[in-house]
Amino acid sequence: MVTFSPAQVCVNIGKAGKTKCGLPAGSMFVHAFLAGAYIAMGAALATVGSTGVADILGAGIAQFILGALFPIGLVLVVLTGAELFTGDAMFAPMSILHGHIGLKGLIYLWIVVYIGNLVGSLFMAVLVSYGPYTVWDAAGVATLSAFGTRAIAIATAKVSYFGPMGIVSVFFKGILCNWLVCLALFLGLAADEVISKIVAIWFPIMAFVASGFEHCVANMYFIPAGIITNAIANGTANTEILNWGTMWTNNIIWSTLGNIVGAVIFMAVVYNFCFKKEICDICEVK
Repeated sequence: MVTFSPAQVCVNIGKAGKTKCGLPAGSMFVHAFLAGAYIAMGAALATVGSTGVADILGAGIAQFILGALFPIGLVLVVLTGAELFTGDAMFAPMSILHGHIGLKGLIYLWIVVYIGNLVGSLFMAVLVSYGPYTVWDAAGVATLSAFGTRAIAIATAKVSYFGPMGIVSVFFKGILCNWLVCLALFLGLAADEVISKIVAIWFPIMAFVASGFEHCVANMYFIPAGIITNAIANGTANTEILNWGTMWTNNIIWSTLGNIVGAVIFMAVVYNFCFKKEICDICEVK
């Protein structure tokens, strides 16, 4: 197995950011759609696998299982070359710091990928809500499955941030989340074979999910899945707490901003600063 130094990984991130920003919009959108769907697949598995666990083994073990199952989503993203906004929040800034692209390229990448991730996540939320989250009788009447009840509970918890301190809380959880997500990507790039990449990705992602941090793309699935499932089973998409408005105002806006800070400041800027001399030496040699 070949491993790369942190400086070499930084160089590779900068080059990858340039490549990502050079994708045509249509291709970039499809890559992003797939990433949103893949993250949702991991989220759906985590929802099903953690159902009922807290009642038997306690809340901590339930969170651990949720975290242990979720990383399959990012593994699929990395190994298939899909485009994830939270990763691109590190790749594009690092590429700017290395002089490969300008701010225009970053904005282009972020906007197209964010929209693609959202569409892919919503697509999966519809499929899963009409699938394992509901049970249908012969007359076409739906009732919640145990997994659907769990999905609604997860979604409700994710929009239960109220007032200024609630915003601060979800923002800080967003920073911590994407710090770990980008560390997972960073570690994955340090290895050159599949098993090593999977192991490197798995543990930081498990840590962020089990710790209850907030990932904007995952929440583009978790929250809509709860809203849609509730609408199917109970005849209304909106409750006082869980609805399409609170999805944005109580979570995704602030988790997105936190995710950006975690990637840009704590990964791209910090690692470029720490290894700037080594990065320059590698680039000069090449």
